[in-house]
Amino acid sequence: MSKMEELLKQQHDIALAIEAEFIRGRDAAAKGEAEAQYNLGVMYQKGQGVAKNDAEAMRCYKLAAAQGNVSSQFNVGLMFEKGQGASEDFVQALHYYKLAADHGHAAAQYRLGLMHNCGHGVKQDFQAGMRWYKLSAAQNHADAKYGIAFMYEHHQGFEQDDMEAFTWYKAAAELGHFDAHNKLGVMYEHGRGIKQDFAQALHWYHLAAARGHHAAQYNIGVMYEHEQGVKLDYHEALRWYQAAATKGSADAQTKMGFMYANGRGVAQNYPEAMRWYKLAAAQDHATALSNLGFMFDQGQGVEADDAQALRWYTMAAKKGDPNAVKNRDLVQARIEAHQAQHPN
Repeated sequence: MSKMEELLKQQHDIALAIEAEFIRGRDAAAKGEAEAQYNLGVMYQKGQGVAKNDAEAMRCYKLAAAQGNVSSQFNVGLMFEKGQGASEDFVQALHYYKLAADHGHAAAQYRLGLMHNCGHGVKQDFQAGMRWYKLSAAQNHADAKYGIAFMYEHHQGFEQDDMEAFTWYKAAAELGHFDAHNKLGVMYEHGRGIKQDFAQALHWYHLAAARGHHAAQYNIGVMYEHEQGVKLDYHEALRWYQAAATKGSADAQTKMGFMYANGRGVAQNYPEAMRWYKLAAAQDHATALSNLGFMFDQGQGVEADDAQALRWYTMAAKKGDPNAVKNRDLVQARIEAHQAQHPN
């Protein structure tokens, strides 16, 4: 038997085993066994041994939830929250999360905290949100620890406290939370809640970047571009900006435009600069919008065009870019002066 035939046989055997497991689970679920109902719901939700069917998964989970199966209670809540297998219903989601949370389900406690903080299915209540987060965090739930840090950092129901935020981000990071890795990098870079330390900032950014975190990749690029804890290196900055930009980071796309427009780490290339700026502008990035206005204003890679410059500057000004406001007014004055000198 060739390796390909052997692989195909293994895949066939696995498929048969999954199908047999589905049949056994279906029969047990029909007898009212809660754990079997839960497992059958999982198989319907994931399409294991049967066609994926969220509505049927919801039905199975509800049957198990009614018998006190905590995992099913959580899954019903999640499906109601996300509108899977049923219409989106935050009130129902809250109800089922509460059932699971009261039995100590850490993820349900976290989701309850998030819903209270966002005001989904309940009046916004940061105190209740923090209470649920802390119950979940006590069980080492990384998202809950990150959420607590975020609340302290962003003054959500509590006084802003960067030291407390740093402590909780560190706790989440130690559990492998890559958003927390990036946040620690930011706090070390800017000396918030901890003494400024560029080496530590890079360490945490790299941990997040290794897992594809585009904000961390962008932040590493900034450090190389501005010589923060590393030797100035435009080529390395460009490499990290590109990694983030290809993942859709508007900040990084704008930086790519800037690097191409100014020949930093790459040969100057105005068409390529404009391409990157337009990608970021499509996400309403104010600096990208302003820089497109500047290219049309100055005729960089395109014929100078006051009407186009005014258009891009105006969009950027509406997003609050201060340079765009000044340049928009200059271009508008230039257009009006030209019209006054050359009346129809």
